[in-house]
Amino acid sequence: MNTPGNDTAGYSDGAAAAGPERTFAALPANRGRAFARSWWGQAWLKALEDSALDGAQVKLGRRHARAGAVGAVSVRPGRITALVQDRDHTPHRSDVLLQQLSAADWDRFLDLVADRAGHIAALLDRDMPPVLVEDAAAAGIELLPGIGDLESECGCGAWDHCAHSTALCYQVARLLDEDPFVLLLLRGRGERELLDELQERSAARAAVPAGEDAPAAEADAGVPAAEAYAARDILPPLPPPPPPVDTPGAAPALGGGTPPAPGVTVPALELLIEDAAARAQRLLADALSARHPDSAPPPALTPAQDAVRLAAAGPGEEISARLAAGSGRDPRGLALAVRAWELGGAAGLAVLEEEWTPEPEALARAAGRLAAAWEDGEARPRLRADGNRWTVVGGEVQLRYGRDGRWWPYRQEGGRWVPAGPATDDPAGALAGLSARE
Repeated sequence: MNTPGNDTAGYSDGAAAAGPERTFAALPANRGRAFARSWWGQAWLKALEDSALDGAQVKLGRRHARAGAVGAVSVRPGRITALVQDRDHTPHRSDVLLQQLSAADWDRFLDLVADRAGHIAALLDRDMPPVLVEDAAAAGIELLPGIGDLESECGCGAWDHCAHSTALCYQVARLLDEDPFVLLLLRGRGERELLDELQERSAARAAVPAGEDAPAAEADAGVPAAEAYAARDILPPLPPPPPPVDTPGAAPALGGGTPPAPGVTVPALELLIEDAAARAQRLLADALSARHPDSAPPPALTPAQDAVRLAAAGPGEEISARLAAGSGRDPRGLALAVRAWELGGAAGLAVLEEEWTPEPEALARAAGRLAAAWEDGEARPRLRADGNRWTVVGGEVQLRYGRDGRWWPYRQEGGRWVPAGPATDDPAGALAGLSARE
């Protein structure tokens, strides 16, 4: 077997891009020996045999290769070229083309190899272990050609793989046996360039002290969708789901021992522990339910909203006072907020505390709903509109229009408007209910 050719700078004939080029001297006749002993060389020949439409041309090309009819082979990114002689010694220039990897593909491949010292050692030993190709495939990078990937161009004028391009492919299989860098050159990177880039990446990884994370730019890069999709078949199965929990666990007793730091109260910590356990139990039950894939997570609460949610659990006067002060409310304001929360959650709380003016179209729809809420001849109250609030003139009842298009009844008590019931789609019914309670 001839030694690998030297890297020389050059251009692919007929191509716009420049790149490294290697030229291999003509190989001697190959009588009675397999063209490919390595598994990657055999994969190369399988791609040829699966792509060629004329089996007779494949057999003839194999005979040409065995007879030593293939001249010096030039390998450069995306293309291999050689002169191949017919039986009458007529030479034909034959080219076989293979698509180069994109810059993004090379970037992922180099990261993959640099992360595993065994991959680098294998390449330096002129080996291409299956795990390297499998890891690349999992990242969405196909190193070895598949069916239809090897295209041919030949001076004989054939539009498909002819005997000349087939003979060239068989000789390249012999080159691949000796040096897998031939394949990587075809895919777009020369040996020296590739090894230099791997050295740079390995040095950059070694420069990160143990226990520290990679630079933020690398950590935020994410995983390409093609890589995540390709890895679906090699990922281990998910562990079984945890068993359901009927009731949250009891909070530990925190009294005794070391006194708490200033500003920290034991009852408040116990409340937070109980609340966290209850929320975890609800989240687990939701995750294990059949409807979980179709359910959207609730929106995150602001600290002021979460203070109301905690106060709704009835934690006692001391903690309620702290929640009121921490959320910017007085005790009565917190009590009203708790009442709104109990009637409608975050939406009910927003109706209590937000005054807003609907867009003209929404305002017209709301006014139309109010006008159509009473039958002809029915006594209807006089309403004064102010933003999203309609107050009965001469009365102490009010309707508030929510951002979700529902109506919320309110009653005036002690100079404040107090939530008087849950939301409804029927403004007349809400007012009737208020009047009946009065």
